[in-house]
Amino acid sequence: MSGGGPNGHLGGAEVDGSPGNRRRRAVLAGHGGNVAGARELSTDPDPAVRAAALGALGRLGALDDAIVLGALDDPDADVRRRACAVAGRRGDPGSSAAVLGRLVRALDDSEPSVVETAAWALGEFGARCGPDAVGGLCRVAGTHGSPLCREAAVAALGAVGAPDTLDAVLAALDDTANIRRRAAIALVAFDDPRADEGLRRCLADRDWQVRQAAEELLAES
Repeated sequence: MSGGGPNGHLGGAEVDGSPGNRRRRAVLAGHGGNVAGARELSTDPDPAVRAAALGALGRLGALDDAIVLGALDDPDADVRRRACAVAGRRGDPGSSAAVLGRLVRALDDSEPSVVETAAWALGEFGARCGPDAVGGLCRVAGTHGSPLCREAAVAALGAVGAPDTLDAVLAALDDTANIRRRAAIALVAFDDPRADEGLRRCLADRDWQVRQAAEELLAES
């Protein structure tokens, strides 16, 4: 989403009151069933209002692909992050391939919080993720500069459970403690002797939480 109308704001929504008041209106619209009000505020010039309106539309079950795709291209990172979140929570089998494709593009966003949330959202799509999503998640898990992004990508790979991602999850066992613990949990998704070997390796991890997770997961298997 970019550009602006003759009044210099996105989508041509009428500006009424302060940004704080408009944001409150957006939140109230989500709790009061006011779909039309939330849609109007989704094109507000203030990004906090747009983000709140997007959340309201998600709460109301009034999102469609056009709204989600537009928000994923918003110039503001907070709006893009919220768009990733609502796309993941939506869990709608009717979501188009375009939404999934745009979430994959979000894995290259300049803002780490957008990348992290996009990875989480792709995990929510599970096995519906295609090769592009799987490849992007493997790349983020292995090379992204933010540990939170790597952790979210590893978790998503566990949710997707694609057999050809096992190497990426096993490689995460050499990352930070939080990511090693997340990788241990993700290994349960794989029916492969190497996954069991990875869990047994975690029994000797220097972090007690990683060891504990491996012990519990092996006991349940």
